[in-house]
Amino acid sequence: MSANDYSQQSVTEEELHTARHLRHRLLLDPYRPAYHFVTPEGHAMPFDPNGNVFWRGRHHMGYIYQERGLHFWGHVSSIDLLHWRHHSPYLLPTADSPEQGIFSGNSFVDRDGSRVLCLYHGCEAGNCLAWSDDADLEDWHKLPGNPIVPNPTEPDKADYTSWDPCGWIIDGTYYAVFGGQKNTVWKSPDLRTWTKCGPFLAHAYPGVDLNEDISCPDFFPMGDKWVMICISHRLGARYYVGTWKNDQLHPEYHEMMSYSDNEYFAPESYTDGRGRRILFAWVFDGRSDAVRRGCGWSGMMALPRVAELGPGNRLLMRPAEELTRLRYNPSVRTDVTIPADGEVALPFDPVMANVYELELDFVSQGASDYGVLVACGPDGRAATRIGYDASCGQLRIDTTHSSTYLKKARSVTGTAASGIEAAPLPLAAGATLNLRVFVDRCMVEVFANDGQLALSRVVYPTPGSTGIRFYARGGPALVRTASAWDLMPTNAC
Repeated sequence: MSANDYSQQSVTEEELHTARHLRHRLLLDPYRPAYHFVTPEGHAMPFDPNGNVFWRGRHHMGYIYQERGLHFWGHVSSIDLLHWRHHSPYLLPTADSPEQGIFSGNSFVDRDGSRVLCLYHGCEAGNCLAWSDDADLEDWHKLPGNPIVPNPTEPDKADYTSWDPCGWIIDGTYYAVFGGQKNTVWKSPDLRTWTKCGPFLAHAYPGVDLNEDISCPDFFPMGDKWVMICISHRLGARYYVGTWKNDQLHPEYHEMMSYSDNEYFAPESYTDGRGRRILFAWVFDGRSDAVRRGCGWSGMMALPRVAELGPGNRLLMRPAEELTRLRYNPSVRTDVTIPADGEVALPFDPVMANVYELELDFVSQGASDYGVLVACGPDGRAATRIGYDASCGQLRIDTTHSSTYLKKARSVTGTAASGIEAAPLPLAAGATLNLRVFVDRCMVEVFANDGQLALSRVVYPTPGSTGIRFYARGGPALVRTASAWDLMPTNAC
């Protein structure tokens, strides 16, 4: 159904009642995120961000959702990365194109700046092309000759797969990489005729198999290097940094972006009007399908990150500065001593339970393990632990005791998700550990030491678990500064 078809229909009283009732139900859900972008309603599995692009002063984000069993791309836009206007679907199956659903892909501005191009996977067809040149990106045209590269008729014998495309432009030539274990590079002078160049990677990176899954690819230049952010369905989110020559990436660095499983999934980035590389990703909610459908929503995006290439070809990832605009009711404490093997409460009472941001500066004074406990229960048992283990140089989010709800949800789904997300963060003796901690009902995200590390986790606190406490083990620790803010919700409900 087109936007015009909708405009010709009268709204019924029953539809109005249903809309109000759904809005009220969603508002009462204690786990629905308040400031992380969440699917507006209904089922979104997967909920990959797709087609993200900066166009005529606005951030546009697409996301996969399901409509009567078929995959669509939803579409929202924003000028501040916080508040999103909903549009009619980016892309959906139509009679003028052979696909039976719209799956992963990307968008980018054409070489003359006149329109936005979209490469996407057409379910049951192959990789396809569409474009839009209107201000709102609501009027899309599909290439009459879709798919540009069809699915191979004998997949096991083919030397390529036609799915998860990502396109870009070099010196006026269109390029694309198609994802999967048989990831390949293609190029075209005119978007209609595509020639296969060969494998994407020129060689393996130590410790990573050459045929490791490269899915949901996101490929772009950064300085004099090229970056490939992708997922492996086995390993999770990860990235390569290297040099592009002879139509291949020569990898020089590889690092994981998820560390114990693949809950942080399908990251996609784009360059905004200020030249920043903005990154979104889908975070698995860890619940059974029956629970998701019963709640009326599923899927959430991680907070927007700004990616920058740092020393040693590592990506630094910081929360977008726009998030500070959501802060209100500031609270500050300084020089809080945490006794050895003890805890100290932070007397901060958010307006909305577990909807806030913390910025904390820790210094160990002999402690081997120290940090902050959020979503603490009154009995002292339930809590989500965010801490630094100096014995192994790791920052951790430990959800082992976050809630019984999460354990039940994971036992139902059979997910292999771990209760602990741990990642290396070398700290010199006496160095300050700076943490920005975002708590949003069922989500916790942590950014450490100015983008050196970023972690995320779903938590689902036990009802009544809203406390915040500092802890230290094996010796004392000092919190030089502890700043806390309420964060204003951005989701309409």
